[in-house]
Amino acid sequence: MQIWQVPKPWQIGLVLIIGVFGISTAAIFVRLAFAAVPGVPSVGFSLVLSATRLTISAILLLPAWRHLRSSPPSRTSVYYALVAGVCLALHFATWITSLAFTSIAAASTLVSSTPIWVALLSWLWLREKLSLITLIGVGVALAGGIVIALGSSGVDVASRPLLGTFLALFGAWMYGLYLLLGRKAQQEGLGLGSYITIAYTTGAFILLPLPGLFSASYTGYPLIVYVYILLIAIFSQMIGHTSLNWGMRWLSPTFVTLAALFEPVGASFLAYFLLDELPGRLTLLGAAILLVGVACAIVGSQHE
Repeated sequence: MQIWQVPKPWQIGLVLIIGVFGISTAAIFVRLAFAAVPGVPSVGFSLVLSATRLTISAILLLPAWRHLRSSPPSRTSVYYALVAGVCLALHFATWITSLAFTSIAAASTLVSSTPIWVALLSWLWLREKLSLITLIGVGVALAGGIVIALGSSGVDVASRPLLGTFLALFGAWMYGLYLLLGRKAQQEGLGLGSYITIAYTTGAFILLPLPGLFSASYTGYPLIVYVYILLIAIFSQMIGHTSLNWGMRWLSPTFVTLAALFEPVGASFLAYFLLDELPGRLTLLGAAILLVGVACAIVGSQHE
């Protein structure tokens, strides 16, 4: 039997800080990759970025399959991990595509509404009651999302803000499912390494054939594009997402998703200084409203 040593609070905090920084870099690398291949169909190229991101991560985790073979996990935990991988694939496919149609600030903030959907999914799936504060937070967050959609229409980088808003929201829904399923898989006895190995590999297999449906290729891009893809896989996926998954073992989903709220702050900060991308005032107002709503939902969930 595997014995886990409980880490100290400062160690957990440090890992979460590293994880938030890691996921904050994803939007920057994606936008830089888009800029390096002007004229390429956005949906197909988005799927290329999503598939290669998970494929590289799965390759890096190949040694973990040896442990899975030597110590087979329960069927229930594997089932949760497999479905989580499907949700992760849909999350990346839709969220990365949203960055082609709306601003980094809007896409990052909308995808950070995950705690709202985690609360609603917990109510629908796990039959957990929602407190009044959580319900208020859901309403405020939805209002913020509407303001973001309206504000993004006046931003140069937002070519189709309504589509970008929907894709980012759908990505948030899928990520909420991914977190809940990942927690269930680990509660069923699946270790973190085994869990991410199954989830990342499943997501990679689902995404790999999809670019071909949009006449997109994995080859023929400038070398810098493949550098960005590698950076996304290492920093955003292996370091960022894995750190948050690790945090789910020691903290409640409430605290982990609270830490993830700093992603749009970090992404917007990096976008301004690296890409000179400044969102409109209405987008910033909507982002602030949405984050207040999410914070209310988290407080309500923790109180419950």
